[in-house]
Amino acid sequence: MSAIQATPSRIDFKRLFFLFLGLFLFTIVYYAPPWPDALDPMGKAFVLSREGKAAIALFLLAGTWWVFEVLPIGITGLTIGVVQALFFIRPASAAFKDFMDPSVLFIFGSLVIGMVFTKVGITKRMAYKMLSIVGERTSMIYLGCFVVTALLTHVMAHTAVAATMYPLLLSIYALYGEGDKPTKFGKGLFIGMAFIAGAGSIISLLGAARGIVALGFYNEITGNEITFLELSYYMAPVGWLMVFLLWGLMMILFRPEKANIDGLREKARQLSLDMGPISRNEYIAGGIILSVIVFLSLQSFIPALAQFNKAAVLLVSTIIFFILKILDIKDLEDIPWNIVLLFSGAMSMGFCLWQTGAAEWLAINWLSFFQNAHWFVFILAMAFFVMVMTNFIMNVAAIAISLPVALVVAPYLGMAPEVVVFACLVTAGMPFLLLVGAAPNAIAYNSKQFTSGEFFAAGIPASILLMAVVGLAVLLIWPLLGMPVLLP
Repeated sequence: MSAIQATPSRIDFKRLFFLFLGLFLFTIVYYAPPWPDALDPMGKAFVLSREGKAAIALFLLAGTWWVFEVLPIGITGLTIGVVQALFFIRPASAAFKDFMDPSVLFIFGSLVIGMVFTKVGITKRMAYKMLSIVGERTSMIYLGCFVVTALLTHVMAHTAVAATMYPLLLSIYALYGEGDKPTKFGKGLFIGMAFIAGAGSIISLLGAARGIVALGFYNEITGNEITFLELSYYMAPVGWLMVFLLWGLMMILFRPEKANIDGLREKARQLSLDMGPISRNEYIAGGIILSVIVFLSLQSFIPALAQFNKAAVLLVSTIIFFILKILDIKDLEDIPWNIVLLFSGAMSMGFCLWQTGAAEWLAINWLSFFQNAHWFVFILAMAFFVMVMTNFIMNVAAIAISLPVALVVAPYLGMAPEVVVFACLVTAGMPFLLLVGAAPNAIAYNSKQFTSGEFFAAGIPASILLMAVVGLAVLLIWPLLGMPVLLP
């Protein structure tokens, strides 16, 4: 009788190292003695509670595991809720309630829209049309995809844009000729889309909710108002500069293996013809999705519509897709739950840092280092803090924590409050380091073209570029456009 020899699996020492590193960081911070209070510029003390210190410990654990992907990223997200409950950082009812936060359900609805675009054929039709225009050079395919992504974020939320572009990019990548195998072209296409979605979203209030929050704080603290068009006027040069710089960065980091895809334009035209006329399901799905986008866009202009929750509005489309049998139970089972759990954990982590006071303690400690610095150094320090925090917690929360403190400090350093608000908004929109920083990052990861470590590595030079552009905007771009930078 022949015995089957089982081959023992090799031990992944790198994975084990970072697994235990995360646990080690959690342990030393969690069991460390109480940390000193943070003092704001007015002398008010902010105590870091036991729960707040534990939240920072969890923050380090989750960050380490996410960056080095020691577990599936969704399981790390689940770990965040479990640790909060077992270590009494927050009640289980609070920690796990965030897993069904409206923002998470918005991500779910966005993923469903992407699935519908693919199933009915809209994405292939769009992809073939784009390729017949931009041609066969892979550098121009990059640029064409990035420009379309940025333009869409001017009129719709960057999460919805990513969900729309994702299946389109899958269709384009299928024509590259490498199957599902990860390539430099695939990495640049999907990582670039995620980065560009953030860059484009800063230009309009329709791109994300963070703009409304920041302008609300500005109005409350200064008594002045920044209009919809005024925000776009100052942000457009910065956002589009980042779009083209990021395109250049993708060409450097992920220069496609093929400079051209010979015959692609003709192949795209033929495939478009083979699809035949637009189908009934394409018309229905396109009409439903367009209606949702128009409704969400009008919420910024019509107060009566603003009271409707964005996630609920978006999920109406999901329900209709199943009512009309455009989707079925098999499609529901194909939802990438790893991505949903990832974003669920990110929401829970963000609320944990916020509600325990840990994020506020971190913000005040950081900005207090620079309260007597040169005004330019202070602005960059503040923008840097927001950039780092928005990779771990909701960018809305990062704005809510840091902007009030910065607006209080600004007059003492002779800075106009406008420049503080705009610098904050620029970096809050572009979390380039972690997948949990923004929904487009997580959606792009679903392509399986890159690891979380590769995303982080690409995000380092992208973040350096971002800080350089913020400095350029403060010193040159915004003053030339008429923005007051210093108080008279």
